[in-house]
Amino acid sequence: MERQTRVLRLLHLPYRDGEALHQALAARLGDLPPHLRRSITWDQGTEMARHLSIPRTVGASVYFCDSHSPWQRGSNENTNGLLRDYFPKGTDLGIHELEHLLAVEDELNNRPRMVLGDRTPHQLFTALLASQGPPVLRR
Repeated sequence: MERQTRVLRLLHLPYRDGEALHQALAARLGDLPPHLRRSITWDQGTEMARHLSIPRTVGASVYFCDSHSPWQRGSNENTNGLLRDYFPKGTDLGIHELEHLLAVEDELNNRPRMVLGDRTPHQLFTALLASQGPPVLRR
C-alpha cells in the first residue's frame, strides 16, 4: 500500500515463502517510478526471509516493525481490517485466484475514504503518477 494515497496492490502468493514473495514484489512493484518505491514496512513472518535481496530487486529499503506493535503500521492495520470483509481471519489465501485478488484490489482502490477527503485511492494515485517528482498530496 502506498502511504499518501492508500492505493493497494495485492500480491498473489501460490506458496507462502520468501522466494514467492520476492517474485511477486518484483512483478507488482517493478512498474512504479523510483520515488514511489522508497521503502517497504513489514510485519514479522517467515515469508520475509529474503528481505536483504529486496532492495536490489525492487529498489526499496525494508523496515520491520517491532513485534506486537501494530501502531507502527497504522495504515496497514486499517487496510487489513478492510480486507477482512473479503477474506475472514484464518482464510487460506492460497485458494483465491489472482483475478479475485485483483477484483478486491480494484474495489478497495475505487472506494472513497474519509481520510482522503472522500476521494478514492485510485484518483489520488493517478494524480501522483502524473506529477513530476515526489510531491506531498494536500488533504
